[in-house]
Formats: sequence, structure tokens, C-alpha cells
Amino acid sequence: MGQCCSKGVSGENDGSVVAVVDGNSAVSANNRPKPPRSPVPTQSVGNGMNYTNNSTPAHSFTTSPFQSPYPAGIAPSPSPVGTPRRKFKWPFPPPSPAKPILSAILRRQGKPKEGPIPEDEGGEGERQLDKSFGYPKNLTAKYELGKEVGRGHFGHTCWAKGKKGELKNQPVAVKIISKAKMTTAISIEDVRREVKILKALSGHQNLVKFYDAFEDANNVYIVMELCEGGELLDRILSRGGRYTEEDAKSIVVQILNVVAFCHLQGVVHRDLKPENFLFAKKDEDAMKVIDFGLSDFIRPDQRLNDIVGSAYYVAPEVLHRSYSIEADMWSIGVITYILLCGSRPFWARTESGIFRSVLRADPNFEDSPWPSVSAEARDFVKRLLNKDHRKRMTASQALTHPWLRTENPFIPLDILIFKLVKSYIRISPLKRAALKALSKALTEEELIYLRAQFNLLEPKAGCVSLDNFRMALMKQTTDAMRESRVSDILNLLEPLSYKQMEFEEFCAATISTYQLEALENWEQIASAAFDYFDQEGNRVISVEELAQEMNLGPTAYTFLKDCIRPSDRKLSFLGYTKFLHGVTIRSSSTRHHR
Repeated sequence: MGQCCSKGVSGENDGSVVAVVDGNSAVSANNRPKPPRSPVPTQSVGNGMNYTNNSTPAHSFTTSPFQSPYPAGIAPSPSPVGTPRRKFKWPFPPPSPAKPILSAILRRQGKPKEGPIPEDEGGEGERQLDKSFGYPKNLTAKYELGKEVGRGHFGHTCWAKGKKGELKNQPVAVKIISKAKMTTAISIEDVRREVKILKALSGHQNLVKFYDAFEDANNVYIVMELCEGGELLDRILSRGGRYTEEDAKSIVVQILNVVAFCHLQGVVHRDLKPENFLFAKKDEDAMKVIDFGLSDFIRPDQRLNDIVGSAYYVAPEVLHRSYSIEADMWSIGVITYILLCGSRPFWARTESGIFRSVLRADPNFEDSPWPSVSAEARDFVKRLLNKDHRKRMTASQALTHPWLRTENPFIPLDILIFKLVKSYIRISPLKRAALKALSKALTEEELIYLRAQFNLLEPKAGCVSLDNFRMALMKQTTDAMRESRVSDILNLLEPLSYKQMEFEEFCAATISTYQLEALENWEQIASAAFDYFDQEGNRVISVEELAQEMNLGPTAYTFLKDCIRPSDRKLSFLGYTKFLHGVTIRSSSTRHHR
């Protein structure tokens, strides 16, 4: 089909990428002239601005900033622009060829219908769009605009200075978005949502500060903190293309801190990459995440389906059009991979080739410098670049990983524990017994994260109840959390009103079997857990009853016969592992018939 699914931006038809530099959500005020650098800074398309002065022009085909990790021994060819962004052309035929879907894509791009697509004729193009945002119209009364520091498809960004109030004589960044570029109701809503997210989340130390929003007949103005230290990408390049492990740790911890905050608030960024992290000052390492033009509010149980992001950093499930906050963790894995080795984990000459690499290729951990990188660092990256999103670490979990433990990071509350407890209180007694046995087999490494989360709930007399979950979540409430309705999950924890949960049961309720399976010692954990289960929870069960427990139909009876021991009609080791998390578990190399 080759259709572009972009927010108002079309792609080329030859499979290459159109580089339309647009801005991020803050300014890097490094205004001195820069020599041309061989690595490409970014390729941005959309509402944001690239706030450096060396923005890549449209159709730029400068050299790739990172070498290709494959094919081994072959030098890379120049790649068209650095980081393809926004919504992508389909690398494969869309899941559905339905004409209404194609029509919706064209409308999102602001394109006229090409050919007869039988849909409502009273489309957006035939009615006047309401481009009034309700923002104040007195920008010039409060700020003195200065020179332009960035330009993109939807507008530009200017340095400015406050005229009065708390920001008097202070430099700020003013992102100016042209209303003429808002050609669809969706593009208008994108701007409105970006302002709403920036305003709701502003205040975190690693997130660009939002000051105000204004409008007039022609533009929307977003006033934000001015970041003068440049992009993370520039810092990587200035260090010869990669960071040392120790220096990379401090960068990754900052990224995880702000992403954990966003995810708890019900916001998924969807465009995490080195270009979207700016340093506050040139001589400091404090970073700020910027550009929420692609971000969205998301409920704890919600899956998104629009394909957005930057090609090198996009998660596999985004391309499959079913994803949640785990997609951001994949992007962090890509960033960490680049920090540690200076190469992209997934590379190709074309956008569709990048997508195929993301879907099918495995990152290269064999070539230099990976043999000299610590085992903990390699494990950290591998657990983020797992193509199964269920096995990926959350931001809070990643902060407890052994690789980062020397940084002593603060461990924030994780929305994952709320989702896991919600599922636990509704499962059968047999499944609870299986999970309790699994929790007893956990090593101290896995318990660090669970103990931190338990303590954040502020247990009373060693126990937690619904009140503990409610109070812990309410302490973190912002307007973003209210917009994304994160607190609605508390209604699903209502059974905890009548019981208390000790730490042992909390562990059983909040462990993810999928995440444990991604560990190298999963076989040992599962084997020890089965021993506990066989002693305390295993019981005689029929094939029909096991199928009902696993929500399987009669067609699975033949398969499930191998899950029950002929000797005593109880679950075998294979049956136990299958029962823990369904038939999607990988085949174990160990077979126990005990």
C-alpha cells in the first residue's frame, strides 16, 4: 500500500525518508556557529521543533551518526538522515485493507481523497475547523521575542525574555506553531494535548518546565524552559560516539526516573531518542526530556494502535499496532545500546528496512566493544530489547537492576504492581498456589524491586490493604493522572477492602512470570518453584478441569494430557510452567516428571 500514516506529513513513494526537521519541546540555546558534523542530528516530522542550530534540512543525506552493527566486517553505507520520526509509511501491507481505514489515514494527513472511497462526504475539509484554543492573546505584553533558534514544518522556535512577573529578564524558549499547518481536527487536538501534557507534568526535575501558552489569529505559542546545554546526541558524538559505563549509568538513571514518572501518570512519550533529551547547562549533566508532540494519555489497561515514533527507536509492538507504555522501555534500550557501543542495534538503508530489522533481527552483542562491557550492562540492555513486551522491565524495575545499583537511585511507585494485583485477586485458588510457590523460589535479586514497592505502600503492621494502594497513588496524583484515569484501577482492587496482604502474598501477587522467564536463571527458579508447589499446592486434576483453569476449549485436551503426570494425575513440571502463564511459554529444555 505504501501509505504514510503521518500527522499531516506525507512520505516519499520510493521507500526513502523525507527529512522534514521539526522541533522538540524545548530549546538548546547553543547559538555559536557549528562546523558540519558527519553524524546526522535528527530527522523530525511533526509538531515539535529541533532546537539546535544545525538542523538537518529536508532531503539531507549526510552520514549516519552510528556505524552499522551488521553485516559484520562490512562498512556501512550513508543512511538518509539520522532519526526518522513521526508516523511511518507501512513497511508491510496494513493489517486491514478496509477503505474506511485508508480514508482515515488520508484525512489525518490532511490529504484530499484520491479516488472514490465510500465514506461520509461531509468530511473535515468541507467544514470550517475551529482553531481557537482558548489561550491568552497577550504574549507580547509578557515576553519579548528574540531571534529564531529552530525551524520546522509546523513553525519555529524563538529565544525570548520575560518582561514582568517571576520570569522578568529571564530567558525562555517560545515554540511557535502555525495554525495554517493545522489542516485537520486531529492536528489541532495534537497541539492541544501537547500543551495539556506539558502543563500537567511540569515540575519533575528531568522534564522541561512549562510556563504558559498563548495564541493569536495565526499561531499558538508555547513558553518553556530554555535548555542551553545541547542534545544528548551531541554529547555522545563529542565523546567519540559512546559513553563509558560509569558515565552512561548517570544518563540512563535520569531517563528512567522521568519515564517512570510519566508512566505512573498515564502518559506514554512515544518518541524517546537522544535528540529529545537536552542538558540544562553546557557544563552540567542534568538532563530534561522534551517534545511531547507525539505523547498521549493512556489508561492502565489500554492498548494504542497508531504507528508513531522514530524508526530506529520504535518498538516491535508499535509496528504491530498494539502497544502500551512498554514501547518507551524498548526505546530506552536502544538509547542505552548506543551509549555503550556507539552503534544502533537495528539498522538499514531505508525506513522499511529498519522496520524489518526491528521485527526480525537480534542486536549484536558479539563485536567490539561488547566483549569489554560488563555482563550486568549487557543483561540490562537485553532485558529492555526483548521483542516480547511482557518480558521487558518497567522503568521502576530497571532502576533496581544490578547494573545501576551503585547509583543508589530512588525507586518510584510502579503502576505494574496495581495491574498485577488486580489480576491476582481474581484468579483461582490453584493459580494462587502456583504463584505463591513461584514467589518462594525468588532470589534476593528479584526481591529488591518487590520490597521497594511494598515499602512505598507504607504497610501497617507488615500488611497492606486497599487503603495503602489508594493513598500511595493519590500522593502521586497530577492533572495527567486524572486525564488518563489511572485511579480507576483502584475500583478493580475493591476485594482488598476486606483483607490484608502480607509481604509473602504481595510477592506472589506482583511477580510477572513473563519477566521471570526472561532471566538467565529461569530454569532454576521454575524448578525450585515446582518443588514447593508439589509439596504444598499440587493436587489431582483432570484434563477438562485444567483446560477450564487455563481458559482453553476441548481442542486443547490432547495437548494438556502431557501436562498431567500419569502416575498420580497431578500437574507435571511442564504442566506447572504452562499453567503459570498460558500456552505461550517457551518450551523448557528441562523435563520433570515428578
